[in-house]
Amino acid sequence: MQKKEKSFGIQMLSVQPDTKPKGCAGCNRKIKDRYLLKALDKYWHEDCLKCACCDCRLGEVGSTLYTKANLILCRRDYLRLFGVTGNCAACSKLIPAFEMVMRAKDNVYHLDCFACQLCNQSPDVT
Repeated sequence: MQKKEKSFGIQMLSVQPDTKPKGCAGCNRKIKDRYLLKALDKYWHEDCLKCACCDCRLGEVGSTLYTKANLILCRRDYLRLFGVTGNCAACSKLIPAFEMVMRAKDNVYHLDCFACQLCNQSPDVT
């Protein structure tokens, strides 16, 4: 049976000067910084909570992290590794799971492929 993927929130907390320092789940050292992160019911230095693939600092890229197969991942890498891909309704080419798309009814399109069928004009999506 395969484990389900999960997304978890990341909280940035201010360390209170009169409290006992908490241990970091990443490096096992005491957190003496002004701020710490709380995720997965553990405490982390801001530099220690990173994506297992791209090494980005998860506290900087959003308020959510993803776990699957014992990996801690940012959204982009989670979708790249485990996301569902599909085909564009206009060009039939593969659309990576992390790519921005346009949807119309049950159809999915690359942004560059999405256009009016009558006049072939694309909407301004920027």
